[in-house]
Formats: sequence, structure tokens, C-alpha cells
Amino acid sequence: MTVDNALRARSAPSDYSALSKRVAGAGLLDRRPGYYLVRLSVIAALFAGGWVAFFLIGDSWWTLAIAGFMAVMFGQIALVAHDLAHRQVFRTRRPSAVAGWIAGNLCVGMSYGWWMDKHTRHHANPNHEELDPDVEPDIFVWSDDQAKASSGVPRFIGRWQAFLFFPMLTLEGLNLHVSGFKALRKPTLKNRGVEATLLVLHCALYLSALFVVLSPAKALVFFAIHQALWGVYMGSIFAPGHKGMPTMKPGEKVDFLRRQVLTSRNVRGGWFIDTAMGGLNYQIEHHLFPSMPTPHLRRAQAIVREYCAELSIPYHERGLIGSWSEALGHLHRVGAPLRG
Repeated sequence: MTVDNALRARSAPSDYSALSKRVAGAGLLDRRPGYYLVRLSVIAALFAGGWVAFFLIGDSWWTLAIAGFMAVMFGQIALVAHDLAHRQVFRTRRPSAVAGWIAGNLCVGMSYGWWMDKHTRHHANPNHEELDPDVEPDIFVWSDDQAKASSGVPRFIGRWQAFLFFPMLTLEGLNLHVSGFKALRKPTLKNRGVEATLLVLHCALYLSALFVVLSPAKALVFFAIHQALWGVYMGSIFAPGHKGMPTMKPGEKVDFLRRQVLTSRNVRGGWFIDTAMGGLNYQIEHHLFPSMPTPHLRRAQAIVREYCAELSIPYHERGLIGSWSEALGHLHRVGAPLRG
């Protein structure tokens, strides 16, 4: 069955519940405290070790190598914050929030509350052109309709957005910082005092470390490399899961199972891809079961793929290069009206 036919297909309300029973029966929704204890301990040790190496090497151009390492560490900590937001680590809200503030706000300077709100809306309506904040046409356009209706920056960039996508990702790290501070002005953000204090503390500690240890020139270069590589890494983790997959338009009604599967793409790979992407290469399984612990996603894949085959629901999976080829190819195609 094609994607279009699957979107139009009538569905039984029990389709998702039947799958959920299979997954739960296999024990894949059970907590994995031991796994997260080891994972968080390893990441914390590497993060601390990176800063120790930064201070030991000192005012040297060799310190710039630490910038690349810390970009990876910032990405891994952001993935931890992601798992905390989905309550994969703790069952209850309070410890998840406290750990999320430490990981997101303090360690990487990204507002945990702002990101959790944005990501929750994305999960509820992935690739929906009006309801998913990740496909808003603020810089890029994600569909033909968005391209035709675009103006300003999206219209200018949209012409060649496939070629500009990775260069623009170098600014994503800064965007995460700025978006967090902008969110502090919104009364809807909970615990604004805690969020603001930790964001300011992060900036103070981070910038003090750079400009106390390094000369001004080296500090600026370190900052540029670190933030740019972190942005590219974050984009490389999150973009392959949905970019280039079908988008939903206002008025279209699709059941939960098909909405999550048809708009998501898995990325094939071994342990390296699993680690680098924090399990988000199993985007379909993650969207169907957001609270499922990361190490269970690989095992859930076989169950989900088999079930989708039974219902003739297209299940899309590509290698890393193939996923990016599809995503960038889609960006180039939807930008065609702007080039004409």
C-alpha cells in the first residue's frame, strides 16, 4: 500500500492498542535503571574529563581539539535531556524536571522547559504543517504550499535551501541558546526563575572558562568551532527522522498509529549509529512509544515492522546517507517554485 493510500485508509481504533499489547507483553516498556545509571555516569565522566583537559592544555591552539569533543558531549547531554523529558529515566515529573534542568539549562545552556514544550507538540502532530513547530516555515519551507505562501527569509533561503541546510545548522547551537532566553519572557514557561538562574549560570561559567584560560582570539575561535559543530551534530540527530517524509495538512485526520509511522523514517546502522543518535535512529518506534527506554527500541523494531506489514502500512527505513539524500532532495524539490 502506498503512503497516500495508507493516509486515506479507514483504521480500527484498536490498531494501536493491539500493537501496544504486543510490545508490553515483550517487556519493552519496562524501566532500565541500570542502563541509565551507566549511561549517565559515562557521559558525566566524559563531560567532566573534557573540561579537565581544556584547563590542563590551557592557552594553546591544541585546545581547539577539545571544542570538537565538547560539541559531541553537548549533543549527548541534550539526548539525555530528551530521554528525561519523555520520562524514560524517572517515572515521575519532579526528578525528571530537576535532572532535565541540570542537563539542559546548566550543562549545555538549553532551556529544558522550552524544549520539552516544543518537542511535546511535535510528538502530538509530527510533520503537521500547522501544529508541528519543527516544520514551521520560519527559515526553511517544508512543502509546496509553504513555498508558494512564503515571504521574507524563507522565500529567499528556500530557493537553494538544500545546499544551505548544513551551513545553516552551524547556527543551531546559538539558536538553542537564544530560544531558551526568549522563552523566559513567556508567562506560560513554568519555573522561569529556576530556568533563568541556570541559563545565566551556564553562560557565566562557560564564557569565564573560555576567556580566563584562552587568549581572546583563541576563545572566540573555540566558541565558534564548539557552537557550530554542536549545531551540526544536533541537526544530524534530529533531522533524518522526519525531513522529507509526508507532511500533514489542516483538516486531515489520521489515527495515531499511522500518523506516527507514515511521517517518520528510521536510520539503519549498528552500535555506532545507535550511540551517536541516542536511539533516535529508531524514530518510528520512539514516536509510537515515547517513554520506551532507549535500549529496547532495537528489539521493538522487529515487532513494529512486522505489525505494519500485517496492516499494509508503509514502514520506511534507510541508511544514514540515504536518509540525508531523501531529506535534502525533498528540500530541493519543494523549493522549486521559488527558483522558477
